[in-house]
Amino acid sequence: MSDKNGWWSRATAVFNQNGGPWGSRDSEGAPDEPSGGPRNPWDLPPKGGKPRTGRGAASLDELQQRMRERLGGGGSGGDGGSGGGFPSIPGGPALRLGLFAILALWLIFTCFWRIAYNERGVVTRFGAYHRTLESGIGMTLPWPFEAVAKVNVTDIRELKMPMSGTNFVLTGDQNILDLDYTVRWSIADPELYKFQLADPEGTIQEVAESAMRAVVSRASFAGAVGTQRDQIEQEVRQQMTRVLAGYHSGIRIEGVAIINAVPPQEVNDAFRDVNAAQQEAQGQINNAKTYAQQVIKRAQGEAASFDKVYEQYRLAPGVTRRRMYYETMEEVLSNVDKTIVETPGVTPYLALPEMKRRLPEPPATTGGR
Repeated sequence: MSDKNGWWSRATAVFNQNGGPWGSRDSEGAPDEPSGGPRNPWDLPPKGGKPRTGRGAASLDELQQRMRERLGGGGSGGDGGSGGGFPSIPGGPALRLGLFAILALWLIFTCFWRIAYNERGVVTRFGAYHRTLESGIGMTLPWPFEAVAKVNVTDIRELKMPMSGTNFVLTGDQNILDLDYTVRWSIADPELYKFQLADPEGTIQEVAESAMRAVVSRASFAGAVGTQRDQIEQEVRQQMTRVLAGYHSGIRIEGVAIINAVPPQEVNDAFRDVNAAQQEAQGQINNAKTYAQQVIKRAQGEAASFDKVYEQYRLAPGVTRRRMYYETMEEVLSNVDKTIVETPGVTPYLALPEMKRRLPEPPATTGGR
């Protein structure tokens, strides 16, 4: 207990005896310089001068005055300076107003964002994805803390293949085809579109080329040229959608359209000849099929008529037989001269007027002979 009292007495003596460690204070509150103790650090004399015995605040004022001089300021706060102990800057109010305006514009243009109805705003914080702003007015932290990239999600973009030159594709029957087509696509997910693919259009181009070659390799040349175009387009679209979904690309394939499918220019003339021969052969085949259909229909009609006659013959064979005989004779004798004698004992006459009508006329004679 005595040790604690001894330490306490020493501590109080330091701050109470002679006014503190820097010595006693005079009537104005300034410490006197002690004879044997440590000096007040604020009363250090300037270089080459004598020790001061005044207040410590004078040294502070002198230090402040030196700082003003180095910064180009004027006198003290009460002598027409900037006031408040701060350095005086020429044109200070105008500069402060300009800085305030720049700060306000910086906050307005980097914190508030207008997102159109067909856009989405992808917000990144220090370069990493943070959130997505919907259409309307959105607010973010100022740049460079957060940034916004606007992405159009309603426009349908079109990519033409090939980009330039020719695009030779091998068909399933080992023929070469020069194929031009377009791919229509849009953005389904702005976040994936911005951060998953480094080159979205390049990726779409490569996926489209791979899918088109795979599908055409299973089709015939004639099908790729005309008859199977719709099927090829649908298969290419489905395959591209499946591949891009596996990439998490955020891209939606709207459709694929084949613009032109022709043979290479080097064999175009020969292809025209082959195509003309194929069309002619197909025309002959169509004509033969048409004639065969006509013969078949006629035969079917005759068979149906015979079936009807046979049904009547079964009901009355004698009458039907006689009727068939008369109809046949009428058809045979319709173009020949004939005389019919039915009653016995009647002598037929010679049809002179009829014979005269059938005789050829004599040639005409000239009037001078």
